[in-house]
This record gives sequence, structure tokens and C-alpha cells, in this order.
Amino acid sequence: MNNYHDYLPILLCGLSIPLSMFMWLGNLAFTFVTTNGQQNDDDRVITPLRWLFSTLAPLLLMMYGWKRKGVNKSGAAFGLVIAIILSIASHAFLASLATFYFTSSRATKFGSKKKQKIESDFKGGEGKRNWIQVLCNAGFAAQLALFYMLDCGSGERPIDFVKQYRSSWLGIGIMSSFACSNGDTWASELGTVLGSGDPFLITTRKRVPRGTNGGVSYVGLFLSFFGGLAIGVAYYLTIIYTVEHHLLSMSARQWPIILFGGVAGLIGSVIDSVIGATLQYSGQDVTGRIVEKPGKNVKHISGFRILDNHSVNLISSILTGIIMPWIAHRCWP
Repeated sequence: MNNYHDYLPILLCGLSIPLSMFMWLGNLAFTFVTTNGQQNDDDRVITPLRWLFSTLAPLLLMMYGWKRKGVNKSGAAFGLVIAIILSIASHAFLASLATFYFTSSRATKFGSKKKQKIESDFKGGEGKRNWIQVLCNAGFAAQLALFYMLDCGSGERPIDFVKQYRSSWLGIGIMSSFACSNGDTWASELGTVLGSGDPFLITTRKRVPRGTNGGVSYVGLFLSFFGGLAIGVAYYLTIIYTVEHHLLSMSARQWPIILFGGVAGLIGSVIDSVIGATLQYSGQDVTGRIVEKPGKNVKHISGFRILDNHSVNLISSILTGIIMPWIAHRCWP
């Protein structure tokens, strides 16, 4: 007799159809009430096909993450809600989330044996992401996506700060938030393994053991740029292949999205490191592993025990998501 888990993916995919139709009808009714039955030139009604894709694609992404033990049940459920919000707002936002998940998961599992000797709480990425981690890495992006839908409607739009300022500001903010998370993950997870020496504390430039919060290396900073660049590429390709050609031809050049993704990854990683070096405790126990709580026989390295790693990630993604649109607005070629 087959286990019910074997039928769960089929059941969830089947439920995506009536669920998407239900949300489409709700959106239709809401639009009718808010416009008093009049036609809305802003086209706030989301099509059934978009509802279906924005339900089915996040479900498949969530099931993949759960099956591969990249997230636990709470992380999968909360991630599903966030993915649906992002996809309804713009498929470019969902592409950014998916790219962050896939690449950061691989980075976390890379060099597991070496990381176990450095970090006391390393788990190899198996079942590591719960709802709190999902919230800290994608919560701010989901909030901006809700603002995007309320202010600009649903759909993909090119980045153009002259003709479409608000949608461009929110789009760069969401992309940058994910670039920050991905850049920091690449720097910490890959830099720890690939780096050839102890990092230095970003606030004092003093050499510290690997795994210390706020410890950076030139290899890590390099990787953080490319981690953000991956998000920029995903966002750019989605815009190029989903936005109508005549809209792209009348808008500003879109290739800078890739570059600003890399810059967001680098800036986000630096912000994360500065906060981690000052407001997050790092110590070394008798086995040589890095711990985040003071205790007996724990040597203090840096920081105060004010924030944990989740809080640092959340603050970094928020600050990067606010700073980068300001930079992009002034530097877009």
C-alpha cells in the first residue's frame, strides 16, 4: 500500500486550480465593488491564468524545498504564502525568490564537513529554514510586493525611474532585498570554505577565526557581489521575456538591473557584517568552534548579545531594500 505522501504532490497540484479560480473571483468582486461597477483603466483585475500560475508555481517550489529538506513544514507553509504574493505582483519577484532559494541552498550545503569543525550549530542545511528564517529573508520583499500591487497593480514592468517611478522603486527594492540575502549567504557559506586564511573583523580589521560574525574576507566580498549578480540576472531575464516589446523599447535600458543586483549583494553583505560585528555576540569555546552565547570557557571575540542572526538578516535586507532604489534612481544610465 502506497504512503499518502506519494499522493500529496498530485493532491496539492489539483487543489491549485480551484484555489486560483476562487482567488480570481474574489479579486473580480473586490474590483467591481471598489470601482462601483465601472471599467478601470488601471486593469486591476488579475486574469485566471495568472492566478493559476501564481498558485501552481509556488506550490511546486514549496514541495521541492520540503522534499529536499531545505525547509521544514512551517517554512514551507509561510514560504508558500510569500511566494504567491510575489508571483501575483510580478513574476520577476518570484524569479528572484526562486534564485535565492536554489543558489543559497546549494551554497549552504557546500563544504559541510569543513563547516562542522568551525560552527557549533551547523546542520548542513537539512531542514534548517523555518518560518522565522523565511520571514527574515523574504518578509520585507513580500511587504513591498503588497505595496506594489496596491499602488501599481499586478504585472511585470520595466525599470524606468522617469516614466514609472513608483513601480521601479519598489521593483529595485524587492530585487535588492533578495540580492542582499543571497550575497550574504554566498559570502558566509562559500567564503568560509573557499577562503585561504582567517577573515578580518570589518570594524577593526583584526584577524578573527572563521565563522565569526562580522568577519569578512576579500574572497567573501567578491562572492557576495556575484550572489547579488545572480538575482539581478534572474530579474533581468524575467523582465526581458515577459514585458511587451513595445514597452521595453520605450523604456530605459534594462541591463543595469544585473549590475545593481551585484552592488546590492555587496552592500547588503557589508551592512550585515557591520551589524554582526557590533550587535551580535561571537565567542570561541574550548573546541575552537564559534558560538553566539557567552558561557563558561568561552572566549569573547566581538560584539554584544543584542541581536541574533535572524534579526541581523532582517535588518540588513530592509536597509538594502531602502538604500538601493535611492542609488539606482541617481545612477541609472
